[in-house]
Amino acid sequence: MFDYFANPTRFVRIADALFWPLVVVASGLLMAGLYYGLIASPADYQQGDTVRIMYVHVPAAWLATLGYVAMGICALFYIVWRHPLADVALRAMAPVGAVFAMLTLVTGALWGKPMWGAWWVWDARLTSMLILFFFYVAVIALANGFDRVERGSRPAALLALVGGLNVPIVKFSVDWWNTLHQPASLIRSGGVSVDPAMLTPLLLMLGGFHVYFAAVVILRMKTLLIDRRITSLQLRHSRLPAAASEVW
Repeated sequence: MFDYFANPTRFVRIADALFWPLVVVASGLLMAGLYYGLIASPADYQQGDTVRIMYVHVPAAWLATLGYVAMGICALFYIVWRHPLADVALRAMAPVGAVFAMLTLVTGALWGKPMWGAWWVWDARLTSMLILFFFYVAVIALANGFDRVERGSRPAALLALVGGLNVPIVKFSVDWWNTLHQPASLIRSGGVSVDPAMLTPLLLMLGGFHVYFAAVVILRMKTLLIDRRITSLQLRHSRLPAAASEVW
């Protein structure tokens, strides 16, 4: 099953079929989420309209961590089975996940200033998310830091696996330490603690961000595969004259 979908040529065909439906679904979910989040949902009795930052901050944080988990799985597949599509997926996810991690930090700062009175505090959740962002940047730099693409694949995959140790810290830091960051509101033992009027736009934005993430990663993977194909053809073409002259 994995080999069937991991075939690069077959994947490009699947990507062509999925991309625009994913774009349409993501656009619909995000527009509905923004409408309910910015217009239809009420302001919080304590945070006021500042609570609306949550509709971007929470999905961004979720995709930053989930994206790194997916990237780590791709790294494992590449290291164990050396499949090129796993390397392509890792490279495609890294910049997208880094953007979501940066968006998490920025929206967190925008929320923290009016709530905590500071743009940044060395809170366990914030610090671990910053470290996650640095891991994203390091993986990108390592993957693209060699003259030949394939030389950076294994080091980047190994670093991605090491960075995966930080993901549980990001998730459970509010439970393990006494932090300023509020605890989980969606996935928790006591059930969802978000008011239904705010839960609807939050779930819409979560769905929209997930589908958007998938669409962008698919597009980037297709672009990287085409780029590698072009590079391979160029190398093959550059060797033809030399081979012809040797025969002559």
